[in-house]
Amino acid sequence: MYDDPLTLYKLIVLYMLNRASEPLTTAHIIDFVLGKDYTDFLTLQQVFHDLREADLIHSRTYRNRTQLSLTQEGRQTLHFFENRINNVIKDEINLFLKENEITLRNEISILGDYYKSTSGEYEAHLVAKEKGTNLVEITLSVPRQEIAESICDNWQKHNQEVYQALMKQLLV
Repeated sequence: MYDDPLTLYKLIVLYMLNRASEPLTTAHIIDFVLGKDYTDFLTLQQVFHDLREADLIHSRTYRNRTQLSLTQEGRQTLHFFENRINNVIKDEINLFLKENEITLRNEISILGDYYKSTSGEYEAHLVAKEKGTNLVEITLSVPRQEIAESICDNWQKHNQEVYQALMKQLLV
């Protein structure tokens, strides 16, 4: 089908990012591609690298998750070559995105990261987004890295309860 199999894998990634309503993590794309046995993990890492180098995708890393989004150049490239993706593959991608929509959105919308501040404390930076708009953004200073890590992990699990408690207390 292709002289260079990487071309198809690159188009699959571009198509997935174009069809998703929010950025996707590398883990989401890896789950789909490896789950369908299209290629192996190392080849997919090369695809991500090549797409970033060509400025077709943009990546941002939060703790252990890398989010990918399509650049304008990536969108244009996909527009020219989308017809080279088999309709069966497109249908599989669309189904994957539909079936995992809530999980995908939650993983992208809830961000927690920490860093060591100039004062020597650790700052846990927590964000809850909806459709690209920050609903809540909190920065907590703590004395130890383990505490900052725990806060970020718990934010992933309990963000809705924290947000509701804040709203309840602040709207009284």
